[in-house]
Amino acid sequence: MLNLDTHILLHALAGNLTTAENNLLASDTWGISDIVIWEISKLVQLKRIVVDLNDPVLTQLLANIQVWPITLEVCRQIHKLDFRGDPADEIIAATSMQHGVPLVTRDAIIRKSRVVPFAP
Repeated sequence: MLNLDTHILLHALAGNLTTAENNLLASDTWGISDIVIWEISKLVQLKRIVVDLNDPVLTQLLANIQVWPITLEVCRQIHKLDFRGDPADEIIAATSMQHGVPLVTRDAIIRKSRVVPFAP
């Protein structure tokens, strides 16, 4: 299983993944932190992206992937992070740590972490 950050999920929906990302995502099942759904909604609300939250493709995609809740255990992992950044990014990274699932992200700040498990 892979944990996708918000932008990777959005790129996957738009068909804008790199070849390496596409191969990686095609080879495994997907999961997301529930904050990814909130973040997509906020980006739509702020008009930073155009996504129809009622689109059946999005609904079906979300129904078929693991969605991890923000739990006390995930929040405890935030304190172990070796970077500080956007709170949503911290939750997404901590979710990977808590569940032992590699994170797929392009975020340069997160990618510098030595404690977050990353997909190859």
